[in-house]
Amino acid sequence: MIPPVELSVAECVDLLCGGVVGRVAMATPVGPRIVPVNYAVHEEAIVFRTTPYSELSTYGWNAELAFEVDHLDHESHQGWSVVALGRAQLVDDPDEIARIRRTWDPRPWAGGTRNLYVRLPWRTVTGRRVGNDWAQGSLQPYRRVV
Repeated sequence: MIPPVELSVAECVDLLCGGVVGRVAMATPVGPRIVPVNYAVHEEAIVFRTTPYSELSTYGWNAELAFEVDHLDHESHQGWSVVALGRAQLVDDPDEIARIRRTWDPRPWAGGTRNLYVRLPWRTVTGRRVGNDWAQGSLQPYRRVV
């Protein structure tokens, strides 16, 4: 077994920028919750959309959140994980929403109207990978094109 390798901040940000789906972890009155979200990276922050009545809109903005994205290859026993921590903010400036939409609007897969934008500027971002024979291209399962 090869021990995990810590990723640099630049590697973590690169992996964050290439993803589409991640998970947000938050505290609620009934305990911790983890919610999958479609996301984008905009100006050193993770941006996702939610509904006005979701747990994320109720407990997630102006709160400390953790965001995680990863990729696992079960056949080769390789994988990586990136975790970002920060305080979430509601995006309510129409100009900023327009800038987000011009660069990469997070497109929710779940049905319904998700018109609230939440920004998670990361305070820290860490990551690691496991496995061996890593080529740079194998780190990214998907690379979105803007």
